[in-house]
Amino acid sequence: MSEFHAGFDTDVYPGDDAMAWLKQNTNLEWCGFYLAPAPSHGDRSWMDRRAALAAQGWGLAPVYVGQETIGPGSHLTVGSQGYIDGNQAANLAAQAGFGPGSRVFLDLENGAPLTANQAAYVARWTDALMARGYAPGVYCSHLLAEDVELALSIPTRHPGAAIWAFRVSTVTDHDVIGTEFPAPDPAGCGYVEAVAWQREQDAIITVDGSPLLVDLSTALWADPSAH
Repeated sequence: MSEFHAGFDTDVYPGDDAMAWLKQNTNLEWCGFYLAPAPSHGDRSWMDRRAALAAQGWGLAPVYVGQETIGPGSHLTVGSQGYIDGNQAANLAAQAGFGPGSRVFLDLENGAPLTANQAAYVARWTDALMARGYAPGVYCSHLLAEDVELALSIPTRHPGAAIWAFRVSTVTDHDVIGTEFPAPDPAGCGYVEAVAWQREQDAIITVDGSPLLVDLSTALWADPSAH
């Protein structure tokens, strides 16, 4: 068995039966859990499923899709909004059943560079989240990861955040066959301090005979929310 842990995420909750099938028939151990309504993610289908997923044995990675600089959603990427959104992320995490001490990941969809406004947004989001007793994480491009860590590694504030980095070969829908998914060292993403690596985007896997579009990851932990 790999010392690392395969996981996945998908925007809309696949349903209890699909999740149970995946847990029983694949090596996937954890999944992204979307907190909503967030500025750039309105679907609430994950929000009441924490207890059911824990009962099935899933580890979870709460994801907050806040202010983005590209794509759909809200683009108010400034420090003051970061503090507002960090508090909202804490409220949503609590509402979903994640207690203080749980790790919550801020979603950043863009690549480099990290602008001054975005750095301030991430720092203030992290300040607010930590003030509420939660541990910060950031999901971002491997090309952005070092700059994110630098923006957060201010001794008078806090020691940074856990990085879930994406580095993929394609963002075109593609089939991934089988039920055993690779779980290499997250450092393989190109950022050696990464705690998780999203290594496939827009992968179509088969769940009990039906297709499901997911992103596939590997992590140091079987339950990212607990570290």
